[in-house]
Amino acid sequence: MAGRYFEQFEVGQAFHHEIRRTVTEADNVWFNAATYNPAQIHIDHDYCSRTEFGKPLVNSIFTLGLVLGLSIQDTTLGTTVANLGMTDTKFPKPVFAGDTLRSVTTVVEVRESKSRPNQGIVTFRHEGFNQRDELICTTLRQALMLRSAA
Repeated sequence: MAGRYFEQFEVGQAFHHEIRRTVTEADNVWFNAATYNPAQIHIDHDYCSRTEFGKPLVNSIFTLGLVLGLSIQDTTLGTTVANLGMTDTKFPKPVFAGDTLRSVTTVVEVRESKSRPNQGIVTFRHEGFNQRDELICTTLRQALMLRSAA
């Protein structure tokens, strides 16, 4: 399904995204290498074995990106002009390799753009959950969206 246009969003509208994704150790190692993050808590099994977690944590920015990515097909694929910002981002539970994540998106605000008549701004609340239905990530995202041509 292609993304939705500005006019197709309503405050309170919720999307329970069908696509889920299991996070692998390779995802985490690759992401930390690609972003030059050498933090032991993400890549050093021996170090992590002596922490409260007992194993490496998945990088929270990878988690955020995956939670957003899981939402795109149902909401903004091909209809987003730009992300304007993200606020109130929280990671209440850690994510580990082997966790399967899913995403829920709720429309929080819809407003017309004052400077771009063919576009509007939608604020989404994205929530990520693991296989135990624990909230692992939440953020508010403001997106500049295309209006339909009609």
